Amino acid sequence: MTTPLRSIAVFCASSDGSSPRWREHAAAFGSLLARRGITVVYGGGRVGLMGAVADGALTAGGKVIGVIPRAMIEAERGHTGLTELRVVTTMHERKQLMVDLSDGFVALPGGYGTFDELFEAITWAQLGIHRKPVGLLNVDGFWSPLLGFLDSVTVAGFIKPTFRGLVKADADATALLDAMAQHQPPSTAGWARPEER
Repeated sequence: MTTPLRSIAVFCASSDGSSPRWREHAAAFGSLLARRGITVVYGGGRVGLMGAVADGALTAGGKVIGVIPRAMIEAERGHTGLTELRVVTTMHERKQLMVDLSDGFVALPGGYGTFDELFEAITWAQLGIHRKPVGLLNVDGFWSPLLGFLDSVTVAGFIKPTFRGLVKADADATALLDAMAQHQPPSTAGWARPEER
């Protein structure tokens, strides 16, 4: 059984980071999504890795939906060339709408904002609020320290092994999307008591 991936929310930085490779990977990922007929849903900015993902998808003929809070249009320089730009009031509305518009989530390199979006998507999957796959594009090992930490937290007993599997990771974008398409939500996801998890 496969999970249809018609749209993917991409979480990533509004800056380029310290390596030009981050931007190259972001543009390539946007292009790959477009070639696979997957709509890009992202934070709506035209700068940094966000802009690179959007431009990569648009150049390849893809559909891109941006979601941006009104107060951040200037800071993140809202992208004016998108298929659609949704302007919301708060960050909470932004994240909720991105979840609503997407069939899955992929995080590229980023900072606090990316981590916030990523962990909310994972937590909501654990709680059964959504049943969508979550992936990390682990280019150049960017996410490897986090993956190791999640393994340690699982060993410590704070993440059940079933829920550790909610996070898929791969350095190869095609392999990551293929793994996400095979996603099977854990049957224990939901508002269970701790002893039931």
